Amino acid sequence: MLEINRRLPVYLLLDTSGSMSGEPIAAVGQGVKALLADLRSDPQAIETAYLSVITFDSVARQLSPLTELMAFQEPKLIASGATALGSALKLLDEAIDREVRKNAPDQKGDWKPLIFLMTDGMPTDSWQIAADAIKKNKPGNLIACAAGSGADVDVLKSITEIVIRLDTLQPDSLKAFFKWVSDSIKITSQSIAQIAADTPINLPPPPPQIQIVP
Repeated sequence: MLEINRRLPVYLLLDTSGSMSGEPIAAVGQGVKALLADLRSDPQAIETAYLSVITFDSVARQLSPLTELMAFQEPKLIASGATALGSALKLLDEAIDREVRKNAPDQKGDWKPLIFLMTDGMPTDSWQIAADAIKKNKPGNLIACAAGSGADVDVLKSITEIVIRLDTLQPDSLKAFFKWVSDSIKITSQSIAQIAADTPINLPPPPPQIQIVP
């Protein structure tokens, strides 16, 4: 089997609802920018990681399709509306099905996607069916972040076992989160050939601003 151009797809699902307006959404934009710069300084990440951004407010949108790091253009993030988490999970499932290469007789497919979901609130749409499908199909390694006091940890725990919490939406906390995401992507890209498909990924130790929810 060939192992040419096997990619590590990375999907960022970002809450852009109205409660994120002001400093938080600006900090998220800066976080994506810093993440991109950090990954572009890492040769292994440049070679393997491909990035996509899905946002959700009253609707879900894939602002950036899966793109190699050097060609990726940062999307403009605007906060408004409600929190359509269910729509975002459905869109994620569709995007992975469409964009991630599957194994073929003559070539191995892409590596299992890394998915980082960040939300500061509770879903305002029907999310349970989409969440059940994600948990059942396991399209990727999903890490969910409950950002701030308004985020519902129980909802996120029903989607994935890996849930972290940011106590605040302050710029320094969001900056620390995106740096941790970047470190997670770099570690995975470096060790990816040794990771079996069903093996849990190794995540770096979280900074003080991030707590792992047991």
